[in-house]
Amino acid sequence: MAQEDARWNRMAEHMRGFHDHFKWEFNFIYQISDGSFSSRGMSLRIFLSRVQQLIRSLTVHHTIEEQYIFPVLAKRMPAFGSDEAHLKSHEGIHHGLDDLTKLVQKWTVEPSTYNPQEMRECLDSWREVLFKHLDEEVEDLSGENMKKYWKLEEVDKLPI
Repeated sequence: MAQEDARWNRMAEHMRGFHDHFKWEFNFIYQISDGSFSSRGMSLRIFLSRVQQLIRSLTVHHTIEEQYIFPVLAKRMPAFGSDEAHLKSHEGIHHGLDDLTKLVQKWTVEPSTYNPQEMRECLDSWREVLFKHLDEEVEDLSGENMKKYWKLEEVDKLPI
């Protein structure tokens, strides 16, 4: 039974690993954005590089989902459809990522203009949509939910 549950929950657990990392990294960046990155041995340039890495990682993750995973899931699971919750939340997240990218570019060119409050306001503006999306996606991929739409043998073949 435990082995069967693991098969049903494989996609959710796989996503949970990525999503937990994204939440941890977002929170860490937020925490040290007050300038305390310097007390951790980071220059502004290194801190902004870390922020850029989060931007790239989330963008790649969502691109893979949108191009390879969601279309397969959407065949049976309405929440993954082109006009549904997960893709709409991706739009909100990408809007936040775009705003964050602009700030990072500005501060890379003009480091003396770095403003912790502006950084935190930007992160605050899309934190809720990001964290809610990450949690809801894992929930929608849980074995309990997958059983509503798929047979176990089909779940084994899904692209994650």
